[in-house]
Amino acid sequence: MLVMIATRRESYALAGAVSATGVVVTALGMPLLGRLVDRHGQSRVTVPSLLAAAVPCAALPLCARYGAPVWTLFVCCAASSVLPNLGGMARARWAYLYRDDPAARQLANSFEQALDELCFMAGPVLAMLLCTSLFPEAGMLVSVALSGAGGLAFAAQRRTEPPVQPPVRLPGGGVLRARGLRVLVPAFLATGAVFGSMEVTTVAYADSLGQRPLAGGVLALMAAGSCLSGLAFGLVRPSRSPAARLVAGVAAMAGLLLLPPAAALSGAGLGVLAPAILLAGSGTAPTMVAGLTLVQEMLPARQLNEGMAVVIAGLMIGISAGSALGGAVAQHAAPGTGYWLPAGAAALALLITLAGFRHLRTPGAPGTAGPGNPVEAVAATR
Repeated sequence: MLVMIATRRESYALAGAVSATGVVVTALGMPLLGRLVDRHGQSRVTVPSLLAAAVPCAALPLCARYGAPVWTLFVCCAASSVLPNLGGMARARWAYLYRDDPAARQLANSFEQALDELCFMAGPVLAMLLCTSLFPEAGMLVSVALSGAGGLAFAAQRRTEPPVQPPVRLPGGGVLRARGLRVLVPAFLATGAVFGSMEVTTVAYADSLGQRPLAGGVLALMAAGSCLSGLAFGLVRPSRSPAARLVAGVAAMAGLLLLPPAAALSGAGLGVLAPAILLAGSGTAPTMVAGLTLVQEMLPARQLNEGMAVVIAGLMIGISAGSALGGAVAQHAAPGTGYWLPAGAAALALLITLAGFRHLRTPGAPGTAGPGNPVEAVAATR
């Protein structure tokens, strides 16, 4: 979407703003869809939401290509963003299947994160290739087709779908009554700002060097670093609590994200920036895995999809804010300056995590306050 709008309308600021609008709408609707999933089941909610988003998803590239008014871009992007949280639902399935085995659950969560990173790694390269070799809308059209087909295939897997549990009014109230979740949401929001600002800044920086087609490959390196670290993280048997693992992951992410601005502002070009971004990406997967594992341990199964959606919504709002701010900086500041945005966002995530650390510790051994033990999960929310 960024490349499509930036190419057709010649404005990174507009591209970032439209992208941010879609992410915000998705983030606002995701918790509501998560609650519906908890009450009615994953398949019964996923299919209608995918069908509802199909028309505006197809209309957005047409509006961009044929010069429709700017407001139509925002409307189509917002309308196409009512999508279910497939990643959260997948992790809810792992939590259900391995509810009594914390080590297997961490391995599954890490594998899930690694697959996400593989998509992030291949996606920018494929999108940039399609947009530059065919036409600017090609990347988004292929993305819409693949995501729709994947969502329908996911919904068809009924054997691993967690059973719907009858709604019960829990003493802890809604998911945000959990103090740990009130720490994780702003921490994930800051982490999302890392991703959003990094994407826009990298595309703009490569464009300033006359090497825009290479931007997707550079972004893929960040996903590759995250993928490798996620796999390594999953293979290590957990010896510390998820809260301690989260702090370690955020600290590593904050330190490693100082490398891209140093490389970009040195004037050495993409040859130096690329390995810096590869190393910077290795801190993100452990942060994501530890944070989502904490969600699984804090909440009972009947609230897990909603809880996952709330945390991912915070991540997406952060992505939108980072994307919009990154677009504005790319439009008005010197090339490479925007790389200070992800570094600052990671430092903010670390401060939030450290300040709320005592609320992140779940009672008992890792895994005891999760989907398999609703009583202790409720106690953790009070």
